[in-house]
Amino acid sequence: MNLRKYLKVYTKFLHTSLASELEYKTNILIDLITAILSLIGSIFLLSIFYQNNKSIGGWEFEEALIIQGIYTILNGITNTWFNPNLTEIVKHIREGTLDFVLLKPIDSQFFISLKKINPSGFLEIILGFCLLLICMIINQININLSFLCLSLITMICSIFILYGLWFFICTTTIWFVKTWNAIEVLRSFLYIGRFPLDSFSFTLRIFFSVFIPIAFITTIPSEVFLGVYQLWKILLEVAVATVFLMTSRKFWLFALKSYSSASS
Repeated sequence: MNLRKYLKVYTKFLHTSLASELEYKTNILIDLITAILSLIGSIFLLSIFYQNNKSIGGWEFEEALIIQGIYTILNGITNTWFNPNLTEIVKHIREGTLDFVLLKPIDSQFFISLKKINPSGFLEIILGFCLLLICMIINQININLSFLCLSLITMICSIFILYGLWFFICTTTIWFVKTWNAIEVLRSFLYIGRFPLDSFSFTLRIFFSVFIPIAFITTIPSEVFLGVYQLWKILLEVAVATVFLMTSRKFWLFALKSYSSASS
């Protein structure tokens, strides 16, 4: 793979998406207000759970806000890259334009995963980082090289797992055109990532660790921030992320074997 070529292509993708979004500058202000109100609403909902409890599952309110901050960042990444791109697979298959994607002199998974961006998602990412910064001050978290490395590793792994979940569901469009309901179910499950995993029953903790690995997406990075992480959990998250990333590639190539060209 020619890295310079793909970086140049992605720069073009980025420029085109930004130019398209800036045609309607008022939308940026509306998106910012919406993102702020959404974050305030999420924090308010979280505070309701702590109204009569000092801690839930061993997590105090100030600590649970870290999970909310990480969730906000990951949700912003989803809205910036995953949602505008992967949901387009349905459109490509219905209209037969996937043929043009496959004929381009560029990797089809790269193209279909990164062609568009929704710049409004950046606002949510920034708000998430601001919330994390406030949480670090409140919880008196010390920043050092080990903290930065582990935080970066766990966040990248969370992004890979999240990408894998979205990509698997959207790729099934090649066999089942109507996958929107499945996407909405995934979104509903991901909302649970705003809360500490330890606040759920043992059965649900197993479910959200094995079948839909929400535990790896938000809780483990939050434990790193608080310095209460366990090394085996981080290694397990790296392994899970690697599996999701590799199998997403294999699943895409396998799915293309079942794809019937619009011209065939």
